[in-house]
Amino acid sequence: MSRILVTGAAGFLGSHLCDQLLEEGHEVIGMDNRVSGKTENLDDAFERPTFSFYEHDVTEFIHVSGELDAVLHLASLASPIFYREHPIKTLKVGALGTHKTLGLAKEKDATYLFTSTSEVYGDPEVNPQPEDYRGNVDPYGPRSCYDESKRYGESLVRAYRDEHELDVRVARIFNTYGPRMRLDDGRVIPNFMKQALTGKDLTVYGDGKQTRSFCYVSDMMDGLVALLESGTQGPVNIGNPDERTINELAEVVLEVTGSESGITHEELPPQDPQVRRPEISKARSELGWEPDVGLEEGLKKSTEYFESQLHKFSTVLD
Repeated sequence: MSRILVTGAAGFLGSHLCDQLLEEGHEVIGMDNRVSGKTENLDDAFERPTFSFYEHDVTEFIHVSGELDAVLHLASLASPIFYREHPIKTLKVGALGTHKTLGLAKEKDATYLFTSTSEVYGDPEVNPQPEDYRGNVDPYGPRSCYDESKRYGESLVRAYRDEHELDVRVARIFNTYGPRMRLDDGRVIPNFMKQALTGKDLTVYGDGKQTRSFCYVSDMMDGLVALLESGTQGPVNIGNPDERTINELAEVVLEVTGSESGITHEELPPQDPQVRRPEISKARSELGWEPDVGLEEGLKKSTEYFESQLHKFSTVLD
């Protein structure tokens, strides 16, 4: 059994990772300041005696008593709604939060895993995106607070690896979805699900021909654990290479939910990437990982959760 710290533990991905690590027999310490995370996501984890939780902001000094085998830094404001509302906090989590958690890993001689993002590739001119593609990013653009927080974080991880011989992992996560996503986080799948399940037209920005590649959360968790257990210290794309247009996604959501909603188009936000697809040959060869859950199956698995969240919201209003 390993003793593992997970930051961002109350978030969408962090809570699922806590559950998976606990299921595999590890002791897990969860940490979150609950700016965007919800402790209800950790209801299952709290049932286990090998889980503990600390409400703490990772941009402040972090103290954890006892040994640690791994530090997994997932804390981040990853959704457009939150990082546009809190751009400075987003940058601080990527810079100060990464620095504090790296320092803790160094102190404990622990393996360090940093969750980066496909956004480091910006609006890519290469498709699919391999790990050695340097990207097409605007450091002063409307999305830069998130993009640059992750790019800086990757650079800091590399520096700690080189200067302190820290054992590091870097996961470049592509669009992930599933239960525990917030309905209000501004990403396309919760937006579409909320609209489809309430009978409202699905809002497609631009002509809908821009593409994304969607990875179901259980596949993502398997990929992150496989990366943690590997010896791979360079960045690795973790995502599903099944590339879909946003128009296609809208049609699948309508089919899966049985909704009779229509589709409307609005102006595309500035610098919205036109394509996004991971090249995952490195994950296949070095981690022995590739996704198993198709888009239709994953959306079906997610529908009940989104319905429950809408019911909870309507009950509160009543």
